[in-house]
Amino acid sequence: MIDGRRFNSIIANAGVMATPYGRTIDGFETQFGTNHLGHFALINRIEPLLADNGRLVVLSSQAHRVADIDLEDPNFEKQDYHPFVAYGRSKTANSLFAVEFNRRHRDRGIAAASVMPGNSITDIARNFSPEELQGLFETIRDSRTQAGLPLPQLKDVTQAAATSVWAAVVADSKEIGGKYLEDCAVAPVEDTPNPFADGVRLYALDADSAKQLWARSEELVGAA
Repeated sequence: MIDGRRFNSIIANAGVMATPYGRTIDGFETQFGTNHLGHFALINRIEPLLADNGRLVVLSSQAHRVADIDLEDPNFEKQDYHPFVAYGRSKTANSLFAVEFNRRHRDRGIAAASVMPGNSITDIARNFSPEELQGLFETIRDSRTQAGLPLPQLKDVTQAAATSVWAAVVADSKEIGGKYLEDCAVAPVEDTPNPFADGVRLYALDADSAKQLWARSEELVGAA
């Protein structure tokens, strides 16, 4: 900071969802570039301003359950583009970024965690028509019903922000570091392939994948 003060918490909250195929100004697939690489570049630039014993909160999503990262073809140059697959990959990347950031900076007492805010109606759904959005909610409902899970509940915006705020200022940093959080708690591992289940897929917490993503991200943003 200009006046010498440091950040106690940083919440990496920018994002786009299920966009048509496109590229950022730097040539990256829109969702991977915006949701992951943008945060990766910014947070690493300002990391010295994060106070010892501070927190980094990275917004992930239940959609991480849709797809693991693909470091061989992050920009969909060799495969068909699917908006929700690209979104899922970027949200897995958010979780893995938090895992590796936490490992790299925990000697300063910093805790980094990823967060599933919950389903809510915000402008992030602007790429869906009302009919498409209704269809998505019906798909989620049917999938959870078939799996014997409770019906999904929409959160209002303040409720959706609660887990991020909890992670940033309330939660025990020793408990949340390197973890995936939902509903103001550390989420359980639930490795069923059901994309609409609660909990976190194992691949989104994998330490080796997190290291590989970090190295690939450095290559892509020119920070190696």
